Amino acid sequence: MKKLWLHSVRTYLRIGMFFYFKKVDVIGVENIPKNKAVLLLGNHQNALLDALLIAIKCGRFSYFLTRAAVFKNPFVSKLLKSLQMLPVYRIRDGWSNLTNNNAIFETCTKVLHDKEAVVIFPEGSHNLARRVRPLSKGFTRIVFDTLDTYPDLDIQMVPVGLNFLDATGFPDSAAMYFGEAISAQDYISENRNDAVVHLKERIKSELSELTTNIPEGNYDDILQKLDALNVDYLKPKDVNHCIQSNFKNCVAKHNSRSNPIQFFFKLLLIINIFVPYLIWKYLVKPKVEEPEFIATFRFAVALTLVPLYLIFSMLIITWLSSLTFGLIYLISVLLIALLAVKL
Repeated sequence: MKKLWLHSVRTYLRIGMFFYFKKVDVIGVENIPKNKAVLLLGNHQNALLDALLIAIKCGRFSYFLTRAAVFKNPFVSKLLKSLQMLPVYRIRDGWSNLTNNNAIFETCTKVLHDKEAVVIFPEGSHNLARRVRPLSKGFTRIVFDTLDTYPDLDIQMVPVGLNFLDATGFPDSAAMYFGEAISAQDYISENRNDAVVHLKERIKSELSELTTNIPEGNYDDILQKLDALNVDYLKPKDVNHCIQSNFKNCVAKHNSRSNPIQFFFKLLLIINIFVPYLIWKYLVKPKVEEPEFIATFRFAVALTLVPLYLIFSMLIITWLSSLTFGLIYLISVLLIALLAVKL
């Protein structure tokens, strides 16, 4: 039953992502070992969408370390745990709660011993900044605690670069780069502190090549120049090369002009889902305090309220006329949605 539930949720998420994103490029997914213990280590820009993209594109049913704050509601907590999400406590959650992480890390050790996959965002928090932030050492603790318990376990670490054209916009496009697997066995050392430092440096270096990495010192100035050059943030290697060349070797993305046909279909889509749209625009969005969560809540509305509204509308049309007209309406709106997103 658990596998059936996970398969069903993943399929529904795939459909939702198909209608939400203009495109999602996936590069290097073959680097993820199929029958080994795996840690997927990604940068973290776009809140829950980062985890959902990995979940539907990595090819494995993974366990996700998620901030404990979202587990406060009992129903939500039960739902998240059914999706193999594990709560991780941070200092902001209270010092007394940090000891709860011990049980979570022990669970990760067991999961890895069973040759499952665990997803961790080692930056420790999300941020829309187009750079790799300092990594916390939580993931290294999981690695080395697991190796202390199972010294011969072959843990493979796969860095994941998540890239978005406009993380708060709609429709957005994304690109995921899975780097080459790194064996944790190569970092076993008598000096654990040195091993932790070297491992963090390696993962940060790998992530910095798989996503746009703008230096923090003059971040705003560089970002403004990159935007003016119309670079393609879905190609981080090109963007990073542009920065390193002092903006001499930069490649602009294609099809950057506004599309009046797409605008027309977006307007038509809004008309056909005006109730969910109004709920999002005037009830949900104003309450989103962190910009990193805009896409997450918009996707949640699209995944829940929009299908319910369309089914309700189809039933009303069917009742007033016939099932044929109801189905024609539903298919027409889905086609409009595809044109509004994909054009």
